[in-house]
Amino acid sequence: MKRVIALLLVLCASAVAVQAQDAGPYKLGTFQTQGRTFVGIVLRDSVVVDFAAASRAITPASNVMLPTDMKDLIARYDSGLRDRIVQVVRSVNARTGARPAYVYELTALKTMPPIMYPTTMLNVAVNYTEHGAEMAARDGTRATETPQGSALPGTKSAPGIWERKSNDTRWNPYMFLKSPTAVIANAESIQLPVGRTDIDWECELGVVIGRRASRVPAASAKDYIFGYTLENDVSDRGGRGDTRFAGSDWLIGKSHDTFAPMGPFIVPKEFVPNPQKLPIKVNLNGKVFQEGNSGDMIHDVFEQVEYASNIMTLRPGDVISTGTPPGVGSAKKPPVFFKAGDSLSCTYEGIGTLVNPVVGPTTASR
Repeated sequence: MKRVIALLLVLCASAVAVQAQDAGPYKLGTFQTQGRTFVGIVLRDSVVVDFAAASRAITPASNVMLPTDMKDLIARYDSGLRDRIVQVVRSVNARTGARPAYVYELTALKTMPPIMYPTTMLNVAVNYTEHGAEMAARDGTRATETPQGSALPGTKSAPGIWERKSNDTRWNPYMFLKSPTAVIANAESIQLPVGRTDIDWECELGVVIGRRASRVPAASAKDYIFGYTLENDVSDRGGRGDTRFAGSDWLIGKSHDTFAPMGPFIVPKEFVPNPQKLPIKVNLNGKVFQEGNSGDMIHDVFEQVEYASNIMTLRPGDVISTGTPPGVGSAKKPPVFFKAGDSLSCTYEGIGTLVNPVVGPTTASR
């Protein structure tokens, strides 16, 4: 009976994915116009449909309650909202003549962070082998006895959190919390903090959680993922000024205001056939600094959901940022850090491009 139920769930999920594909791919975002904030459906990366306004306008009418924000949409996506989005997309794509008032050019709107704001943001440290190598070389701690990403002899499981298989040579996952107050949108400015000069970038794939997840095995993790976005895990490499805990301070290093550019949109998972096959490119002022592929992750997105959900319950709209490939500025010789006037472009193919300028510090209270 369990096998029959599992098969039915797979068939239903496949049918939903096919229905969405038939309507054409779309992304989802949060936008603002004339002081009004709304959830929008993004078509062809150029046109935005006000979902609520369109849903009220098209026929047949829907009895599904419209979402109040992106978190609400994510939580109820599989309870009728996805079907209504598909109906709206089909209606918009089929129209000829004048564009209805609920359809906007993307450039006419202010793009907001797609989720305002995640309740929990988890980031994965050193999840690409070559990034581990460049950071070890930078710090003079390169281990010659084992490859980067490989566990040292005697490494044990973390009971109840991460159970190591006998043939798993990787180190255990490592995560840290990043403050949601650091989130800003595409095109918003990364602000250099007062007195801090060693500010670096990390272009990462963000996994958006779609439903309550507690103790989820990796094999089932896809069912708990809503979709994917981008996050620039901006990092302060300047340390805390003393040797307490070896000078390590994740709060200082990761959670300054504006240190989590996110977006520009969310791509629902049905439009991402394999999150582990996404080419990555990062440009600073037009020069390529980071290149890679999400397939080079040490722990894939599904293992990360397992690890995180074995520690805390994840909720719709929470985001796991999955680590960065090699090419960060602090590992260059000489190091390259952000300065006012810079612009960083972070791309994961199929997900989008996140672009943020950099501005100098301000001492004004906010």
